[in-house]
Amino acid sequence: MLRLLRKSVPVEETSEEALVRRAQGGEADAFRVLFERNVSGVRRFLGDLLKDGSAADEATQETFVRAHALLGRLKDRVRLQGFLLGIARNVAFEHHRRGPTMEYVEDDATIEAVLPAPDPESLMLDRELELQFAGARAALKPERRAALLMRVDHGLAYEEIAEAMGWSLPTVKNEIHRARLKLRQLMLPHVGGRS
Repeated sequence: MLRLLRKSVPVEETSEEALVRRAQGGEADAFRVLFERNVSGVRRFLGDLLKDGSAADEATQETFVRAHALLGRLKDRVRLQGFLLGIARNVAFEHHRRGPTMEYVEDDATIEAVLPAPDPESLMLDRELELQFAGARAALKPERRAALLMRVDHGLAYEEIAEAMGWSLPTVKNEIHRARLKLRQLMLPHVGGRS
């Protein structure tokens, strides 16, 4: 008897929607690829929320453990990023409730790698502005900051943010608008304007 073998598409080359479907079916390699494609964005989001690298690493791991357990609940397979960031947001807020918050400290090596300045004065001004912006962002309410990060840093649609945050669409738009106004108010004195 001749058996026809169907050549399967390598997991790495499939769409995210197909990977979610395969991972929901229990395929470990599909979930591994989803993890690899999304881990850096989730880690960056948690780093911005927690301001502590080791806590963000731990929270990233916890996010994917929970995502694996909850993946069967994801009905709209194209909204994976919102699903992951919603879980990450919950993990971050649990972390805030559990322990003391860490102060944001910028690593000098990171600043030099990201902001190669032609002269020391320019480097100092850039660093000061970046620290002021980080401080202004940290001054936002955690929920508002999470919504803003989902929109600005991760490019999620308002509808995806509403789903991830458990808010109505008007609430999402209002909170992001308020976050932007607050950032503008806090940053205006540092960029040459008057408040």
